[in-house]
Amino acid sequence: MENLNLVESFSEFKDLKSIDRETMMRILEDVFRAMLIKKYGTDSNIDIIVNIDKGDLEIWRNRVIVEDSELKDPVLEIPYSEAVKIESDFEVGEEVSEAVHISDFGRREILAIRQNLVSKIQDYEHNVIYKRYKERIGEIITGEVYQVWKREILLLDDAGVELVLPKSEQIPADFYRKGDTLRAVVLKVDVKNNTPIIVLSRTSPVFLERLFEQEVPEIFDGLITIKRIEREPGERAKVAVESYDDRIDPVGACVGMKGSRIHGIVRELRNENIDVINWTNNPELLITRALSPAKISSIKINEEEKTAEVYMKPDQVSLAIGKGGFNIKLAGRISGYDIDVFRESGASEEEDVDLQEFSDEIEQWILDQLTAIGCDTAKDVLAMDPEELAHRTDLEDETIAEVRRILQAEFED
Repeated sequence: MENLNLVESFSEFKDLKSIDRETMMRILEDVFRAMLIKKYGTDSNIDIIVNIDKGDLEIWRNRVIVEDSELKDPVLEIPYSEAVKIESDFEVGEEVSEAVHISDFGRREILAIRQNLVSKIQDYEHNVIYKRYKERIGEIITGEVYQVWKREILLLDDAGVELVLPKSEQIPADFYRKGDTLRAVVLKVDVKNNTPIIVLSRTSPVFLERLFEQEVPEIFDGLITIKRIEREPGERAKVAVESYDDRIDPVGACVGMKGSRIHGIVRELRNENIDVINWTNNPELLITRALSPAKISSIKINEEEKTAEVYMKPDQVSLAIGKGGFNIKLAGRISGYDIDVFRESGASEEEDVDLQEFSDEIEQWILDQLTAIGCDTAKDVLAMDPEELAHRTDLEDETIAEVRRILQAEFED
């Protein structure tokens, strides 16, 4: 008989990676059964034999021999006059098995089989990919950059599966070219037009958590627990850790000897500053640790409103706020309190104030110009003659006057 060796004849199936031959042949059988049911109305009398090793598929149609005058159902029965043409010694009541050749199908039927087969295999592969990555949400994977677009990066994994890293999930300092490899965490798996969309992230706190698990054996083994992570991707992160073994210093274990463990994580995150702090259920102590490296003089906490008033010396305020306000912002998020920083009352008039503390009142580019000429504090600026300031900077007289007014008001208060 003529074998239906479609696995080899359909070129689309030669490069399959996520489907084995056995599954392929099972799908092929299902497709032909569907076509046979459409052609004959039933498949109850049809045998489909699959040879996995050879990649062959045979179809046999079984019908019972009846007298010509008693033929009622030509699908399940065959008249005696036709049966003897197949084999002369057939008798009424016996079963005849006829091979169904591919030539028995019309051109449209063959095209329909082909399209249905392609569709089912694609659906199967998509389902396999969806399930595989659905189970890997939260895991770090490595992909090769295949295409770089303005809004996203397209990557390929080891199996050639497409992965997407949106711009919103990239660290601001990330820069990749085609062929580069990058690591990211599987954020979610969406489905669009029956196709799985695997979305990656390098900005998620989970990515940082997984990096710590890879670099710090004590975290991977469960000896140290990461209680909370807050990030401003590419700028700063705070990681609160806790150890259930008093013999283990959680912060020291995470940082490593001379920073050996945390340096690799910092490089991966494009030099993102990472503060590792000891977790505590004491809110005052947690806020104190979270605001490090600033030193706090006193704290007033309102448990009902979840607010905290932090008092410190003037020279510590800028440290508490941090560059771009990230330090105090992350401290508030990791502690769960809305933190307000105040300078200690009764501070000596001789105490100076860092210029960066005025970033909410004076534009940063103005502060940068003043810092560039050596004016790092408020008193540095006030001590300099306005004409000299105008000469050494690109600031207008009105701007200089307004800056001096703001700085002077600080000391008057």
